[in-house]
Amino acid sequence: MAYFRSALRIHVPGQATSSTVLPGHVMPDPVSSGTQARYDQTGQTYSRTRRPDPRIAAVVSDALLGMATVANIGAGTGSYEPTNTVIAVEPSRVMIDQRRPGSAPAVMAVAEHLPIRSNAVDAALAVLTAHHWNYLDHGVSEMQRIARRRVVIFTWDHNVFRQFWLVREYLPAAAQTDADLAIPITRLTSLLGEPTIVPVPVPHDCVDGFGGAYWRRPHAYLDPTVQAGMSLFTLTPKPAVREGLSRLRADLTSGEWDRQHQDLLDSEQLDLGYRLVIAELP
Repeated sequence: MAYFRSALRIHVPGQATSSTVLPGHVMPDPVSSGTQARYDQTGQTYSRTRRPDPRIAAVVSDALLGMATVANIGAGTGSYEPTNTVIAVEPSRVMIDQRRPGSAPAVMAVAEHLPIRSNAVDAALAVLTAHHWNYLDHGVSEMQRIARRRVVIFTWDHNVFRQFWLVREYLPAAAQTDADLAIPITRLTSLLGEPTIVPVPVPHDCVDGFGGAYWRRPHAYLDPTVQAGMSLFTLTPKPAVREGLSRLRADLTSGEWDRQHQDLLDSEQLDLGYRLVIAELP
């Protein structure tokens, strides 16, 4: 396919293939790559807990209107991957192996070194992944290189998320994890020029199990399977997580959580800081 550098063999889900890179195309050893290790750690249950929510998917799709071809960077299992995706890039084999049959072909590589030719696609998309990149500026530059018209990044604003009851009241150590992971929106705007910032509120019954998905369903945060799909839990020291969840369990049992958060029980959606950053390319 003309989108890829010719020396690269792509991985298609369900087929046992390997990938190679062109001479001079430097890619970290997939065994030692910190990016891959993080995804391997948090990705074990993604096919069960990280299903795309149709309302969030609609916002992402709107941002890609008119784009005939899309490259999905840090694609994971393919959540929010539009039907016009022609290539997915993902550093973790654990994630690639959970992609659905019929998904766009996926190659094992990192955002900082995309094995895709320049100006190959109309748009480059990155969904809740840029915070795992080792070098954000390189990843953004690569997205700008391969895309002709648009770069779309789904991320979050830590200044808003840190007010979320889960991290503010029960898991302050996870708030620090989030602060360490989060990319300041101002940094993205500095790299992308003057992008459009679109708030993406979280529905009360969100089916995608990212960090803020269960804001009105607090019992879910006690589920180890739910926790396994969230960097917020997997990258926070376990003793701190256990202590905070023990207090949450007690407050749920006593009814204290409901009393303190009565205002949330009637809310349909909540702004937890998730943002879609859309940059038009010159």
